[in-house]
Amino acid sequence: MFVHPAPLADTVEALRDRRMTLKEVVQIACQRLDEVEPHVRAFVEGTAQCERLREDATALEGRFSNSRPSLFGALLGVKDIIRAEGFPTRAGSLLPPELFEGPEASVVTALKEAGAIVMGKTVTTEFAYFEPGPTRNPHNLEHTPGGSSSGSAAAVAAGLCHLALGTQTIGSVIRPAAFCGIVGYKPTYNRIPTDGLLFFSRSADHIGMFTQDVAGMRLAARVACIGWNEQREQEAARKRPVLGVPDGPYLLQAEEEGLAAFEGQVRQLQEAGYEVRRVSILEDIETINRIHRQMIAAEFAMEHAEWFARYGDLYRPRTADLIREGQQVTAEALAQAREGQAKYRAQVEEQMAEAGVDLWICPAAPGPAPKGLQSTGNPIMNLPWTYLGLPAVTVPAGKAANGLPLGLQMVGHWMADEDVLTWAEDIARVFSGG
Repeated sequence: MFVHPAPLADTVEALRDRRMTLKEVVQIACQRLDEVEPHVRAFVEGTAQCERLREDATALEGRFSNSRPSLFGALLGVKDIIRAEGFPTRAGSLLPPELFEGPEASVVTALKEAGAIVMGKTVTTEFAYFEPGPTRNPHNLEHTPGGSSSGSAAAVAAGLCHLALGTQTIGSVIRPAAFCGIVGYKPTYNRIPTDGLLFFSRSADHIGMFTQDVAGMRLAARVACIGWNEQREQEAARKRPVLGVPDGPYLLQAEEEGLAAFEGQVRQLQEAGYEVRRVSILEDIETINRIHRQMIAAEFAMEHAEWFARYGDLYRPRTADLIREGQQVTAEALAQAREGQAKYRAQVEEQMAEAGVDLWICPAAPGPAPKGLQSTGNPIMNLPWTYLGLPAVTVPAGKAANGLPLGLQMVGHWMADEDVLTWAEDIARVFSGG
């Protein structure tokens, strides 16, 4: 195993209190890069350089010589479809990187202004679809780390950085976080600004984040999310949420082992004093799955229309197939899929209210990370929540029979990100024994 502790909250607290120096943090990171990165391959080659990291750390110390901001010294990985100043964007592609140039993403700028240091660009599948990069799972190098935010999840799990940005169009934050045994957070749609992103699907793309700890994720969310309300966090901390299990065909999409593990997680939560209610929802999951795919395929084809016409021979097979599939989606079908997002979200919100459920709980993936690097795993357990744009977080919640991590996914009300992350911190303790 190549995992290593690198909790965001504890690290920045030690740096802000001057119990640890930034030089020590960088030294640990550089040692991990030397020892681990050649095996895990989380970063785009040539982007995570210790000399530049040391220079940036020196500049940061000079900039904040007195009081230090909330993320001072946090090492940040940026998925290579999100622009960061000083780093080319390649998107896991063979296309000329000059095509993808533009201003730095505002979320990267915000995190840097809060004291984070960009460590490097993390590996993505080609244009955030299913063609994998070289990244391996730090828990077992023979298994996928998940995708499309492969490098971001693996870098955080391996202790190479404290925080990483990813994106989710189907399940590309929650699934790799679960596979790598860390915390993944997908906000309410557009709660984290998406400027500076090479879009896959403008109706479905979310920028999300990875950490090892929920406390660290809450620190990062306060910086990254629009209109974060710390008073709402405090109010959520005074309430224990009622948990809902989304019974029915959606849940049955999980693998046998994953479903059995989930039921064990439900029992653990009940034994810890949580009230759990089982509610039949998402009974038309096959329709949701179909129209979500139509929507993202059509929008992907639109995003790549000009590039694919000029550089079609440089696209890998599965990516090219999706573009061709998207070209066949009618304008009417695309419009219906987009309209369905609000319609289905309203239905689920109404069912939550009727059942008195504050937070859905469900498997973060069908099962543990599959063996091999040809596939990044199935995002089916994340798809409806992405389609609806609802906030979701996964926390480590035990291990599969083969020793690989499993995650528990939690989903909240629209714009209730503060509630979801606050409650997730307590729920994570049930599984960590804390």
